[in-house]
Amino acid sequence: MTEKDKMLKGEWYDANFDEELVEVRRKAEIFCYDFNMARPGSDAQETALKELLGTEIIPEGVTVLAPVYFDYGNYTKLGKGTFVNHGCYFMDGGTVTIGENVFIGPFCGFYTATHPMNYTDRNKGLEKALPINVGDNCWFGANVSVMPGVTIGSGCVIAAGSVVTEDVPDNSMVAGVPAVVKKKIEQK
Repeated sequence: MTEKDKMLKGEWYDANFDEELVEVRRKAEIFCYDFNMARPGSDAQETALKELLGTEIIPEGVTVLAPVYFDYGNYTKLGKGTFVNHGCYFMDGGTVTIGENVFIGPFCGFYTATHPMNYTDRNKGLEKALPINVGDNCWFGANVSVMPGVTIGSGCVIAAGSVVTEDVPDNSMVAGVPAVVKKKIEQK
């Protein structure tokens, strides 16, 4: 089993020294650079985003503002109508799946990677990537951090500066470090 296979299965894998993974991240870094340096709304920017996300078609209504950063790119899926504001980061060794009509404020981070607590193993480059899933119609305030393995239900509001460490049920407003449910949102 390759290190990439282990990564995609949520097992411990060599993130730092595996040549295949290092090369894929290097290509993603180049595509991020191309996207971030291109004229906003240009064909060059759209082409770089398609290359980065590994898709021929960007879903309808998706807007991504520069700068944006991805570790791999092709393990992040953006639903139609999703808006990604300036300065967001997708650490997508585990998949990051964003639903439809999601608004992501500036400087949000989606972090799928976790590392061993034991420094001996951590220094070997070991990492585990756990998927992040976000439902439809969510709103993330500025500077939200979503941690590995978290699922956020549909219709949620995540307050600015929150650190989401646990799953969030549908139609919840969460805030804090760590984020906790503050109230249920009544949807019409």
